[in-house]
Amino acid sequence: MADFAERIKELRMEQGMTQEALGKVIGVKRYAVYTYERGLNYPEARCLIMLADYFKVSLDYLVGRTDKPEINR
Repeated sequence: MADFAERIKELRMEQGMTQEALGKVIGVKRYAVYTYERGLNYPEARCLIMLADYFKVSLDYLVGRTDKPEINR
């Protein structure tokens, strides 16, 4: 199962986005996205929610707790 760093990079690349573009979506600098993708740092809860909403995946999928991207409502 992928971890957060792998998931965020995978989702970003599937969308053809740069780290800078993704940073703008969640209100952080490109370097912050870089540190997320390298597993050096993790976003605040607010940013995690924004990422899950943007990519239309569940938080559990985003952080690597499941391989099912579907959002359970």
